[in-house]
Amino acid sequence: MVDLQTQYQRIKADIDAGIQEVIDSAAFIKGPKVAAFQEHLEAYTGAKHVIPVGNGTDALQIALMGLGLKPGDEVITPTFTFIATAEVVALLGLTPVVVDVDWETMNMDIEAVRRAITPRTKAIVPVHLFGQCADMEALMALAKEKHIYVVEDACQAIGATFTFSNGETKQAGTIGDIGCTSFFPSKNLGCYGDGGAIFTNDDALAERMRAIANHGCHVRYHHDEVGVNSRLDSIQAAILDAKLPHLDEYIAARQRAAAYYDSVFSDQNSAISGKLLIPGRQAHSTHVFHQYTLRVVGADRDKLREGLAAAGIPAMIYYPVPLHQQKAYRDPRYKDGDFPVAERLAACVLSLPMHTELDEEQLSYITGNVLKLMIDNC
Repeated sequence: MVDLQTQYQRIKADIDAGIQEVIDSAAFIKGPKVAAFQEHLEAYTGAKHVIPVGNGTDALQIALMGLGLKPGDEVITPTFTFIATAEVVALLGLTPVVVDVDWETMNMDIEAVRRAITPRTKAIVPVHLFGQCADMEALMALAKEKHIYVVEDACQAIGATFTFSNGETKQAGTIGDIGCTSFFPSKNLGCYGDGGAIFTNDDALAERMRAIANHGCHVRYHHDEVGVNSRLDSIQAAILDAKLPHLDEYIAARQRAAAYYDSVFSDQNSAISGKLLIPGRQAHSTHVFHQYTLRVVGADRDKLREGLAAAGIPAMIYYPVPLHQQKAYRDPRYKDGDFPVAERLAACVLSLPMHTELDEEQLSYITGNVLKLMIDNC
């Protein structure tokens, strides 16, 4: 699914030099490499404040803590997403409210969000799933109308851009009140361990979230509020700082691979036409393809996956169980069938290999096997 070793070999000298610099300095925690990466990421994203933290889940939790939400406050999030989005809501004693998603883009359905808002709704967490932004123009207008915070889960979409109707362009994670991202190794900008970051343009929020991430400290050993211990270590920052200048070329490589997949699966043999649907696109967002996710309709998705595995081709299901059907998040407010799009997607999505090192020979092998297996399935 991901070829991190080949990617590393291409920039090995820069990575190794950065790691060695940290070791030589022994500045392993909050060292100059962290400060340098923070500055460079602010310049890349256009965010006024970047707060490096330990991982993407921590970023989401600290963001919600920074807003000062109270137990019982409702937070709206899509039911078709990775568990961390709802996990942090539950951990803080807040009330997760899940909504359905769009069949084409697999992102949050804005009209479903509107219907889910109550007087207790304090925040909306759109997930920029698989690498493209949710409909942020419509969502921000709704949030402004209802006086609700927006915390972007951009853990899969760093480098994606959204263009507003007035022509203004912003990066994923820099549109809402707060944005969060992950540097998990498989992400488009990934480190060699865990890492994450928070984005905001609000000075007061930035100050508060920095303190929360540092045990609630504004001044050392003076703890003004309950916080956590979450920081990006210097070695991971050095790795990320070496990779950041290559992020645009990494995105371009993923987009080329996606275009190859599109070209094959959009011009299918009539025997499988309409049974293998390419990822839908959000009209105003670029797509950075953290994942390339097909929808297998009218064929056996699991049999297709097994056939690909037999041919040495990994394929993954992101995500097989929506949040409202997870045992830990079962809620009497929701029942099976309440979120038909998410449930249908869970039954039919299949993600193909997607990374920066895919070449035409590999792509041809993958697509050829997919088509053959689909025809055999049919």
